[in-house]
Amino acid sequence: GLESVGLRYFNVLGARQDPNGTYAAVIPRWFFEFQRGVRPTIFGDGETTRDFCPVEDIVQANLLAATAPPEACGEVYNVALGRSTPLNQLYSMIRDLVAADGVDCAGWEPDFGPFRAGDVRHSRADIARAWTMLGFRPSEDITGALRRARPPVLG
Repeated sequence: GLESVGLRYFNVLGARQDPNGTYAAVIPRWFFEFQRGVRPTIFGDGETTRDFCPVEDIVQANLLAATAPPEACGEVYNVALGRSTPLNQLYSMIRDLVAADGVDCAGWEPDFGPFRAGDVRHSRADIARAWTMLGFRPSEDITGALRRARPPVLG
């Protein structure tokens, strides 16, 4: 008899993520590597895509789910930007942000490693149901989310 709403988060990003954790996401790891003068590796050809979700949107989705109308209960909703970003594009965006902070990495091209077994080739969330049933609206695009997730450069 307990009303519930399921939320499926896609590739969460935000400030203060651990770049060295067991499940370290690509964004904090690449920021960390660029800032320390290490050229990040892209596994595969860089055309693999991911749909990201800023932590602020996770908060929004949780609040909406907690106050969802009865007709929205008992369902699962995707929470993400609803847009795919190729890893090559993500690499360039992070590199350019770090270079703008004064790190000498502007001309770096990625190192490519082999595709990793089990990696999903393309990821893009269909957020239409979360939009319609919960009123979920992504707060911004990947560029703004990366700017806010960017860690300070350590001097």
